[in-house]
Amino acid sequence: MSRNPRLGIWLMIAAVATFAAQDGFSRYLATEYNTLMVVMVRYWVFAGFVLLLALRRPEGMRTAVASRHMTAHVARALLLVGEICVIVWGYTLIGLIESHAVFAICPLLIAAFSGLILGERIIWQRWLAIGAGMVGVIVILRPGLGVFTPAALLPLASAVMFALYSILTRLTTRDEPTFASFFWPGVIGAGVMTVAGLPNWQPVSPADMPLLAIYTALSILSHWLLLKCYEQIEAARVQPYAYLQIVFVTLIGLTVYAETLSPLVALGAGIIIAAGIYALSLERVAKT
Repeated sequence: MSRNPRLGIWLMIAAVATFAAQDGFSRYLATEYNTLMVVMVRYWVFAGFVLLLALRRPEGMRTAVASRHMTAHVARALLLVGEICVIVWGYTLIGLIESHAVFAICPLLIAAFSGLILGERIIWQRWLAIGAGMVGVIVILRPGLGVFTPAALLPLASAVMFALYSILTRLTTRDEPTFASFFWPGVIGAGVMTVAGLPNWQPVSPADMPLLAIYTALSILSHWLLLKCYEQIEAARVQPYAYLQIVFVTLIGLTVYAETLSPLVALGAGIIIAAGIYALSLERVAKT
């Protein structure tokens, strides 16, 4: 049940705006420094955040993080680590705008995988929406027209990994509280990224230290806003507002990084977003 839907909507908008700002900092930092190092620092802060939350759980930390699905949590952590590294790398190669335009296919991939992996029934209208979303991706990538680059596949690979991560999250939360599914990817991911990132450590210039601090602070704020959002309203009801992240990211790409928004990228992103919102509307109708 929704407690305060209007507040939940505004919290979602604030969350996606914060995620967009975080992505803007990711693009700069990963251009100046090694991507693995940048993601490692982000994970250190995120792991500290979830550890603090675990210590404050009323049922006690051990009970709060206990899970019978540790193999799935390890797989989720590896998928999330891969997804973040790949999308941040994509920012440095093709920019924020095109990366997020392709990544917008993720909710539709989750719908497709829910049928293929979880065995959930998918009506033909939802398959139609998924197909339309893939058409939007093809419009953006434009294979065979001389403008396609292999780097453009990075956000698509990232979307696939995040979709699989989301499917495994559904599996782990079917018979357990959700906190363990929030805790373990952060802690396990921090360990993985420490192993991968420390050998690639680069000294951070004094001028960039404040930017790195803001970046890590945004990583905590974005997740805190999302948690508070879901305390006020069901996730399905606010999911359409998550697409505003593309708008915020586009503004950052245009104004801060002088990226361009080509008509075909805008058209493809519009097709994907329209298909995604249509698929979400089908889900809401099915629940009523």
